[in-house]
Amino acid sequence: MIIKTGAAAMAVLLAGCGETAEEAPPLGTAQQMMAQEMQPTAEIYWNSVGAVSELVDGEPVFREWQPETDEEWQEVADAAARLGELGQVMMTPAYAEGRGDDWNAYSQGLVDAAARAGEAAAAKDPEAVFEAGGVVYSVCSACHRMYPPEELPEGVTVDDISAPRPSDELSLEEYMEEDGGQ
Repeated sequence: MIIKTGAAAMAVLLAGCGETAEEAPPLGTAQQMMAQEMQPTAEIYWNSVGAVSELVDGEPVFREWQPETDEEWQEVADAAARLGELGQVMMTPAYAEGRGDDWNAYSQGLVDAAARAGEAAAAKDPEAVFEAGGVVYSVCSACHRMYPPEELPEGVTVDDISAPRPSDELSLEEYMEEDGGQ
């Protein structure tokens, strides 16, 4: 009888520990999640297509890049899917609690932008990937303006890491429309 009661008590205690662990941010603080998960994943997406004009030995050289193989396109699609997952994680109480209602709007904006980014990658459309990357960037920048990182490296300001928001009075939807409908 004592063994059964002890086992039952242990099960209740372990269940309680599980609930506490679920309340803890699963990917560290919001800033840690951004630095260790969000930024590297977004960079995979953003760096997948592009163009640059540069001087090489005094001569202008223009070069473009995009994924070439199915595996490279899959990496871009996987990055878009992961951004959507991270947007969902941002809406959990572990990250949203204590923040304004717009936190979830920005998080949902990221989920929506990531879906668009995934569609572009699945279509293997470099122009659509570039445009979708701009939308992801706009959502991230708008959120950073409202929720700047708690700690920034010395000499770095919020303006250095995000595009200025036209007005703090704008909703996410209004900001996105004003930012070219992206």
